[in-house]
Amino acid sequence: MTSQSRTELIAKLNGMIHDCLKDYVSRDEPLAILDFPDIRNCGDSAIWLGEMAYLKDRFGKRPDYVSRTADFSADELKKRVPTGPIFIHGGGNFGDIWVSHQDFREAIMERFPDRQIVQFPQSIHYSSPERIEQSARAIARHKNFVLLVRDEESKEFSEKHFDCAVRLCPDMAFAIGPLPDRATQISVLAMLREDAERVGGTDRKIPSDIPVEDWITESKRKVDIAKKLGAASAFLALKPSEVALRKLDAAAHNRFERGISQISRARAIVTDRLHVHICSLLLGRPHAVLDNSYGKIRRFMNAFSGGTDLSYKATSLEDGIEWARHQAGQGARG
Repeated sequence: MTSQSRTELIAKLNGMIHDCLKDYVSRDEPLAILDFPDIRNCGDSAIWLGEMAYLKDRFGKRPDYVSRTADFSADELKKRVPTGPIFIHGGGNFGDIWVSHQDFREAIMERFPDRQIVQFPQSIHYSSPERIEQSARAIARHKNFVLLVRDEESKEFSEKHFDCAVRLCPDMAFAIGPLPDRATQISVLAMLREDAERVGGTDRKIPSDIPVEDWITESKRKVDIAKKLGAASAFLALKPSEVALRKLDAAAHNRFERGISQISRARAIVTDRLHVHICSLLLGRPHAVLDNSYGKIRRFMNAFSGGTDLSYKATSLEDGIEWARHQAGQGARG
């Protein structure tokens, strides 16, 4: 892939997103989005805000029903969205690493056999053949499940194992669009996973002058305040039906701003998080990319986002740090 500017890449990927989704959304029909990511990971909030931006920019609409897994109500969904598609939030939890999300997804298929269910773009990963078979049975019984995937390997796997429509689609966070530049404070930042998708052990060789962080630490108080202000805005706007949506949307904005503020401090970044890669592209920051435990980031870059000079596929942590130091010294932008 020849090098292109980030704005060209973002515009191209947004066109691809619309090509994948335009047949499943209309201005006149209500829709639901389930499995809101009420978690500390800023990447999931970026996906959510991209989903909201896509619906607003392309169709001038917002979801008529949203829920987390914990407070889902089938009766409320049927009341607010009696017809129309049921969307499930995108990300990287399709499979058996984050089992609770897969359990919820399959329960929704069983509960709504007569409704079209559209899975926003996901990366697929299974370790258990038994769980693959369980998911395949749930999809086959439903007969109207649409699966959007974020890389060629996930597409090939899904077409092999699942009896449903499968389409290759970029991550929804790109629908946020380019972000304005921000002032930098440090040279290089290492944003590295500390969860189940982390690669390697605890003995990372990182120079002492490079901060090592993840973006899953948050102030619960600040998020709670954001939720309360979001809920209050619904009443002030005389839209009590939007209380849940505005409450959750405000939490996503709070988390996304925290993540962007965190990574934008650095002139260059080293990361093994997919959405640090994506948000760095939205910001225009050079970044060296390692991979997560099952190759999710390289797979995504190979399919969609590897076409700019802003990102570098590092062969090791040391290689990534060396590249990032060079970029920071140049004051690179793309």
